[in-house]
Amino acid sequence: MASLSADGQIEFEGYELNEGISMAANMREAFRSVAMLRDEYERVLAMVDAPVLMVPSEEFLPTEEQTLYSHAFSDTESLVVAHTVLPDLNSVAVFGIGRDLKKVFDEHFPSAQYIAAVAPVWRHLHQRSHMGVRAKLYGYFHGSSLTVFCYGQHRLKFCNTFSIGNGHDAVYFLLYVWKQLAMQAEHDELHLVGSIAQQEWLVDELRRYVKRVYVINPAGDFNRSAVARIEGMPYDMMTLFVRGR
Repeated sequence: MASLSADGQIEFEGYELNEGISMAANMREAFRSVAMLRDEYERVLAMVDAPVLMVPSEEFLPTEEQTLYSHAFSDTESLVVAHTVLPDLNSVAVFGIGRDLKKVFDEHFPSAQYIAAVAPVWRHLHQRSHMGVRAKLYGYFHGSSLTVFCYGQHRLKFCNTFSIGNGHDAVYFLLYVWKQLAMQAEHDELHLVGSIAQQEWLVDELRRYVKRVYVINPAGDFNRSAVARIEGMPYDMMTLFVRGR
């Protein structure tokens, strides 16, 4: 969790989840124990790391988002469905928030807004993808998930999120998508970003099959912004502060 003061100072604090209780119960405990959450704020934005359904802008109707999401994912009865508009990608990201979790959050911040956590990453890397002439595939590591995506004609050409238990899983999914998209091992580029476990081994393993593998360093990516030096802050939150929603 992070806060931005009127003078532009950013405060960040991590919170260790208790895996033995629900997310809603964790949130209640956080509101009791974390001083930052007891402060008053003019605006509150909650970034939700949840499965996302991408819908073309021209086909999206807010009244149908619940139906669309329930067709794409199972066990959605306990979710409140929301969306994030991505105008530069001509898309809308539809995602779910645990109903009990949102209720706890709304009790403290009733005017809070919610966005898909990966949305700032997609928008930022879309701009970055225009650098050079080579096709680029991105792998974004967050928690125990790997989101793999690439762009084409101002849209997400491919996007999927996989659960990974180790580096071998990551190698498999990245190369599977690379092959599925018929990308060229000698010419095209693979870019990795986020919290990458076994990073050195992973890069070496991928370079056995793909010539151009790069790890995006937030400090260089964000022109040595102070945000990129905050220890423990996830890449999606850095991107939000530096590049906006």
